[in-house]
Amino acid sequence: MTENTPVDITALMQAIGTDARDAAAVLASAPAATKARALTAAAAALRGSVPAVLDANARDLDYGREKGLTDAMMDRLVLDEDRIEAIAVGMEAVAASPDPVGEVIAEWDRPSGLHIRRVRTPLGVIGVIYESRPNVTADAGALCLKSGNAAILRGGSESFHSATVIHAALLTGLREAGLPDAAIQLVPTRDRAAVSALLGGLGGTVDVIVPRGGRGLVERVQTDARVPVFAHLEGICHLYIDAAADRDMAVKIAVNAKMRRTGICGAAECLLFDRAAPDAVGPVVAALIASGCEVRGDADVQAAAPGVVSADAEDFGREFLDTVIAAKMVDGVAGAIDHIREYGSSHTECIVTEDDGAAAEFFARVDSAILMRNTSTQFADGGEFGMGAEIGIATGKMHARGPIGAEQLTSFKYLVESKGAVRG
Repeated sequence: MTENTPVDITALMQAIGTDARDAAAVLASAPAATKARALTAAAAALRGSVPAVLDANARDLDYGREKGLTDAMMDRLVLDEDRIEAIAVGMEAVAASPDPVGEVIAEWDRPSGLHIRRVRTPLGVIGVIYESRPNVTADAGALCLKSGNAAILRGGSESFHSATVIHAALLTGLREAGLPDAAIQLVPTRDRAAVSALLGGLGGTVDVIVPRGGRGLVERVQTDARVPVFAHLEGICHLYIDAAADRDMAVKIAVNAKMRRTGICGAAECLLFDRAAPDAVGPVVAALIASGCEVRGDADVQAAAPGVVSADAEDFGREFLDTVIAAKMVDGVAGAIDHIREYGSSHTECIVTEDDGAAAEFFARVDSAILMRNTSTQFADGGEFGMGAEIGIATGKMHARGPIGAEQLTSFKYLVESKGAVRG
């Protein structure tokens, strides 16, 4: 099937769901070594497909330019040899990570003679809907396979060709390991009706949906999905520079947190400065401006450093995904916490401080999925957390929170044994 082949979307998607459910039954008991072999072989196949990936990506980049994608979206879309190698390394890291399926989470005995174990088990079929990042094809496929789940991947129209070639490498790995092709399926059409069908649950075959993209995509998924969703709307990440911050460290972290890659959800979007240390503002602001970042600050920040643009009210609580950052003076750690509570998205927040008490208060009172101290927010990533890769960041409080790795893609069941126990 090609991207322009006319198809019956309803029939296509229902068949994908049915095949995924059948594959999930096989994967649930697949040996850890078999799943690892599939991922290792997929990584090797991807390395052997670099010219094809680059050619496909060039077509996607042309399509993205025609659509008028922002620079941040284009940065997410582009692949080069280093990024392709990173995708392959990520699959190998997932392959080498501990297999969560069957892990005994807890185990205990009861006076009645029952021996009870709570063990990890796959969720079943996971639908992943994503926009311009073709690497999500590999990350999501690898993590779903590792956790014993079948995956239905619906990439963005702009990454159609790149995702198709990466998916072909995953299929090679599945076949070499003797696992069904339907373990990782890529929706083979750009038709948006496929998204609606997937959100409907495909007749009860889909167990959870994971959206990976901008606010518009995530809001639609959360509104229309008829199955549970793991997601975050925006990465409005704050960096609070305390009076007790090491000044050189604050500069280094601020520049990296904002400018390393501005288009990712872990990029810092708001700087908060302790009003008690106005001398910290100038060096941080100067370094950001020198690196090409526009700093939009309140009146206090403007007074403390030259070159700051006046911030509008809507600049706070905004995900720029660009070379722009908001900045504000606050009254110490308590003021920072109050600001984050009002404007944050529960994604990632960082405090830069040498004061253990301030850090402890920040960690205890800020309710975001990831909290950091003296660390760039760009580390808000499952791969950097040692998960091999991530399928996304969840900011909700039910089931999964923070980076979603293989372990977070499992549920659990109870295994109960006895020597003939009966209940009186």
